[in-house]
Amino acid sequence: MNIRPILEKDQIEIKRVYFDSIKSISEKIYTKEQKFNWAIQAWENPEFIKTIINGEGWIIEENNLTLGFAIRYPMQKLSLLYVRGDKQRNGFGTILLKKIENDAKKQGIRLLNTEASLISYKLLLKNNWMIVSKEKILINESFFDRYKMKKKI
Repeated sequence: MNIRPILEKDQIEIKRVYFDSIKSISEKIYTKEQKFNWAIQAWENPEFIKTIINGEGWIIEENNLTLGFAIRYPMQKLSLLYVRGDKQRNGFGTILLKKIENDAKKQGIRLLNTEASLISYKLLLKNNWMIVSKEKILINESFFDRYKMKKKI
């Protein structure tokens, strides 16, 4: 297993992991329509590309396969944290989260924030993040519940 900084050349692979992670979510949690509307953000939302290009983040890989990634953008915000569907629940998300937190701390950032899905908020809670509020958002005609969260580091 290798963890390395995200490079500009990683954009397509990041999109693949993002898409794979979302499509692997049980339809008991998110409907097929919700997952589709969420996943296409990688191609249709200019903020997604802006985050990948301007953010700081890490890729975790094994045998030349990207397992997951995490990005901060702006620097006090965990913007993206995704692990390939068949690699979830193996500790890779926690490794990436700790790396993001440690980098922020080294840069003098003392508070991180994020918006977490119904999936990722559980990982964040296990790692001492706090829920600030729950909100409902609209993405491409689908409603989603998410959690605004923060962590003092």
